[in-house]
Parts: sequence; C-alpha cells; structure tokens
Amino acid sequence: MAYTSRSAHSAPSPAPPLTGFSLGILLLRLMIGLIMMGHGTQKLFGWFDGPGLDGVAKGFQAWGYPAPKAMAVIAGLSETLGGAGLFLGLLTPLAAAAVLGTMVNALGVTWDGFFLPKGIEFTLLVAVTATALALTGPGRYSVDAHLPVLRQNRLSYGIAAIALALVTGAIFLLIRD
Repeated sequence: MAYTSRSAHSAPSPAPPLTGFSLGILLLRLMIGLIMMGHGTQKLFGWFDGPGLDGVAKGFQAWGYPAPKAMAVIAGLSETLGGAGLFLGLLTPLAAAAVLGTMVNALGVTWDGFFLPKGIEFTLLVAVTATALALTGPGRYSVDAHLPVLRQNRLSYGIAAIALALVTGAIFLLIRD
C-alpha cells in the first residue's frame, strides 16, 4: 500500500454539520443587521418615523460636528450598509467596523447615564455585538463563507476592523467644535 499525503492545497473538507454556534451567529447577524439597516434608513430617508437627513443634521450640528449634513449621510450610510453587510455576512469585519465606528460616536455624544431612555445601554449593546461579530466572523451561513479570502475568518481581520472603527470613531469625535 502506498502512502499518500494530503497536500496543503487540496480541496477544503466538507462543511461541518449544523451547530448551535452556526445558528447563534446567524440569528445575531440577522437581528443586528436588520436593526442597523432600520436605524440607517431612518436617518437617510426618514423611514419608520425617522428624522431624515435634515433632522439628523440638526443633531450633528448641536453636537458640534462640522458639515452636519455630510455627517448625517456618513452615519446613515454606515448604519445602513454596515447593517446590510452584517445581515448578509458580507465583508463582515468591515461591516462590523462601520457599525462600531458609528456607535463610538453615539457613545461619545449621548452619554447621559446607563439606562434608557437617555442612557447608553442600547448603543453599548450594539457596539459590543459588532465587536463580537468582527472577532468571531459571520459563521457558516454567510456570503463570506463563499469568498476565498474571507472563508476562514482570521482573528487578525477582526482586530484590524475593531482598530479601524475605534480610530475612525475617535477622529470624528475629535473634529467636533
């Protein structure tokens, strides 16, 4: 009998059976993605009784941001596209970074206790969820699972995404008046 070694370049092994982890990550991604897409479209289009760009721009102006309308667009797009990416599991580290960066700013300007209605508990929950998804990856049921570069989630991608979000979020907070 001849011994054959398995090449490092051989076909990937079949996907493991459905696990609680796969289902849990899928559920988490779907819900946070929907929530963030909803919040983003409230900002961009005024959907779901949202304030729309003009209303959000007034908030950014009150918080001391330069170019408040542009900031409203950036926040709305970050939430909408980041939410869509998390929902689909598409470019998950970048999608998580978009959501986390937005939440860093929200935490910086709305800090007024912990509990709702004026507290940070919801914002903090979204930020931690985005951070967790950046670190764990999107799971088996995602678009990323079919992209060669992102098929195997690497911790380094998640760490880089978190760093990007924190640095970008901090820069936006620092440019305020």
